Amino acid sequence: MKKIFLLCAAACVSLTAVADEGMWMLPYLQKMNIKNMKARGCKLSAEEIYSIDRSSLKDAIVIFGNGCTGEIVSPEGLLFTNHHCGYGSIQQLSSVEHDYLKNGFWAMSNAEELPVPGLEVRFIRKISDVTPEIVGNVPSIAGQEEYRKITSGNIEALTEKLRSENPGMEVSVESFFGGNQYFAFVKEVYTDVRLVGAPPSSIGNFGGDTDNWMWPRHTGDFSVFRVYAGPDNRPAAYAAENRPYRAEKFLKVSLDGVEEEDFAMVMGFPGSTERYMTSYEIDNMLGVENPQRIFIRGERQRILWDDMMADPEVRIQYAAKYRTSSNYWKNSIGMSRGIEKLDVKARKEAQEASFQAWAEKNTLPEEGYIDALPKIKLAVERMSAPDAGRQYLSEAFLRGIELLTPARSFVDAETMEPKSEIRKVAEAKEAMSEWYKDFSPSTDRKVAKRMMAIARENMKELPSFYGEIVDKRFGGDIDAYVDYLYDNSVFASEEKVMALLEDYAPEKVASDPAVELAGSVMEKYKELTEARKDAAQLYAEGHRKYIAGLMLQNPSKAWASDANFTIRLTYGRVLPYEPADGIEYNYYTTLKGVMEKENPENPEEFTVPGKLKELYAAGDFGRYANAKGEMPVAFLADLDITGGNSGSPVLDARGALIGLAFDGNWEAMSGDVAFEPELQRMIAVDVRYVLFIIDKFAGAGWLLDEMQFE
Repeated sequence: MKKIFLLCAAACVSLTAVADEGMWMLPYLQKMNIKNMKARGCKLSAEEIYSIDRSSLKDAIVIFGNGCTGEIVSPEGLLFTNHHCGYGSIQQLSSVEHDYLKNGFWAMSNAEELPVPGLEVRFIRKISDVTPEIVGNVPSIAGQEEYRKITSGNIEALTEKLRSENPGMEVSVESFFGGNQYFAFVKEVYTDVRLVGAPPSSIGNFGGDTDNWMWPRHTGDFSVFRVYAGPDNRPAAYAAENRPYRAEKFLKVSLDGVEEEDFAMVMGFPGSTERYMTSYEIDNMLGVENPQRIFIRGERQRILWDDMMADPEVRIQYAAKYRTSSNYWKNSIGMSRGIEKLDVKARKEAQEASFQAWAEKNTLPEEGYIDALPKIKLAVERMSAPDAGRQYLSEAFLRGIELLTPARSFVDAETMEPKSEIRKVAEAKEAMSEWYKDFSPSTDRKVAKRMMAIARENMKELPSFYGEIVDKRFGGDIDAYVDYLYDNSVFASEEKVMALLEDYAPEKVASDPAVELAGSVMEKYKELTEARKDAAQLYAEGHRKYIAGLMLQNPSKAWASDANFTIRLTYGRVLPYEPADGIEYNYYTTLKGVMEKENPENPEEFTVPGKLKELYAAGDFGRYANAKGEMPVAFLADLDITGGNSGSPVLDARGALIGLAFDGNWEAMSGDVAFEPELQRMIAVDVRYVLFIIDKFAGAGWLLDEMQFE
């Protein structure tokens, strides 16, 4: 395995990095990036950004919830993230009587801050390269199954060891470069997190779906939370006596703003990229994956939207669900457009041809590089059909039909047999009550009818319930079957589920039609998963060898691993861009653009609050205006970000907060597969707009009193 260690060394010592591309690992900033960063204008040392032994900028950056980034901005645990990251929590706390999504929310003291059940914040306490521990005893000619067994065992053993050494901490060992490198992360999880402030959606989601992934952008995409701790400053379950987390490291805030060409960097948790994707996978993405996702989600979203617009209660129930779904739906549309428009496949094919020629000339067959690409090609071909079916089952049924969620919670995930008993009934009731709060049976019934119809029209292998139930008992009438399902399933009613928990019996669950449906769907899903198992293993081996080979082929290149929701740093410049001939976009937007975009014909997306109009008309921007007297709203930088980076701090050359990353631009939506240096831009809300809204609009200036400014 010496070869793998050499690969890692090659990835970690080159100083020829193109600064604009790359989501870089913090432990290697000194070796890989700091020289370039300083040349770009960075005033910090690598040790000030990330240190093993002392507090550094890294300690102010957190995982917010299940898929976003947040940053601590005061010594009292105050936290900034995006509005769309806090959206689910804001929705969770909202009701028709207290509609915090529509009207916003602002605590005027610690006592008014609202606990958010289930919300968690994770601090990264330790990062270590554990590649030798994971792959050190893997034979260099090991096949993928042997590799998987050995590394899986090593990961399990190391995880247990690290847990024992770090009591009370969460430990994960993550794969990088397709399994050629491994890092361990020790995290401290805080579970008492409270909502402090959120602008109304007319600010926090200004532009809605229309402006999503677009520039120019005028969205005040931020929300404010606070982390609470026990008396020892360690994580503690919610209690009234808990106190704000005492942060040893927090971000200072800059009011200086940004100018074109300024150095900027982002530290956060990018979710997923596929920069090592091959041309074969692009064919499958463009031909199967994205078209299916776009169609299925589009059909469901249309039904949700109609019901949301017709009923305020349904609007609140489905606001976060709709936004989550539509975000990736539009991303898939833009991804396909970008890959085709920018001819990404041809660039991948050229790289693959070069790699194959190199492998055949410079490596031996037993090393696995020569047949890496053929293995990927064959694997993709074999996985395409079962994966298409699995995607339909996932999108149309498991994600699409909500009725299946509570039904599946009462059965064993492997056998789909009813649970013999329900332990902790009180906790189960609380969980069910929370879930049903955001469930509309009438809306879900409409969705189920459409999802089952399009699945029947488009799936090659259908779950058994179509033939055994829909056809035999309902003459093929899907609508009639769905009506029967919702009229007779215990799980269509919160009251009936509560009664079931009071007097639980497995046979009541076994005979429920929703459980019957769930069992049929899961049976087909497992069947398709088994059908792709060998091909998936073939792909994993080809992918691992292909990445390793690329690094050997180009040892002087600084390689960055794909994003996998681990903490990374990216850096570059504040820059405008030209999306097409004759079009030039400025690098920032102002409040003037908010006023210009107001559209009474589209009030859901382009309404401007009266108070904001008053402040604009009076020019009452306080200390937050730029040198021209404008109120900045958003800005651009050529930083390499993706999903998961939402809420990440944008920092200046001295590490002060200048903005919050919240989006990418439409013209470079292919960036997760191939970075586009001329086009790719991060969109951030200017921190001055954040502070202006908190202070001038909301009158919550008390929050600024605990921040420190540069």
